[in-house]
Amino acid sequence: MGRTSDARERLTKATIDLVWQASYGAVGVDAICEKAGVKKGSFYHFFASKDELMVAALDHHWETRRPFLDAIFSPARPPLERLRLYFAHVHERQIEVQREYGRVLGCFHNSVGTECIKQRPELAAKVQEVIANFRRYLETALRDAHADKVVRPGDPLADARALFAYAQGVLLQARIHDDPSLLCELPVVGFALVGVDPPSPAKPEAKRAARPSPRRRDARA
Repeated sequence: MGRTSDARERLTKATIDLVWQASYGAVGVDAICEKAGVKKGSFYHFFASKDELMVAALDHHWETRRPFLDAIFSPARPPLERLRLYFAHVHERQIEVQREYGRVLGCFHNSVGTECIKQRPELAAKVQEVIANFRRYLETALRDAHADKVVRPGDPLADARALFAYAQGVLLQARIHDDPSLLCELPVVGFALVGVDPPSPAKPEAKRAARPSPRRRDARA
């Protein structure tokens, strides 16, 4: 089985890789164990079921994304700068994903959620929890933007939902067409949704500032 100390993590990472590229229904425990280098009998030492593993994978994936989002949405940044960096990050990361996996994969959590929303309530609840946490970054930025009067008057929560839904829709189209360039329009339409003109393109140092402190890169979306 290899070192038991990291077998659980290897199982969650293998699940993310396989499910994200295919689907939850198409990936079985045998394939996950093979990719992770873990014997099937040992799988059940860590997880009672494939669903339980998937919940752990969703949590693990979210934890890999939080440092990036914390850096991008730092309260020290002006709110519109946070949004600009977010749009740029979504585009850049799908380019990295395409380079690593051979195609654009879009949002991992939404992919799982759309497949499991009815048949697997535990997975659906976890996806909804993660999406709510993700959307809260946008909501906070928009609340600050409203307080600074740099966007049109409105409801920050409603704006955050609309902005998140738009971004996810474009990510889905980018996956369908395997074309990350579709994400170039995110800032133009995204800022229009909240009633402002898109800021100027990011300077290289601003892009670097949006990254978390150096450590092993996990490019999963």
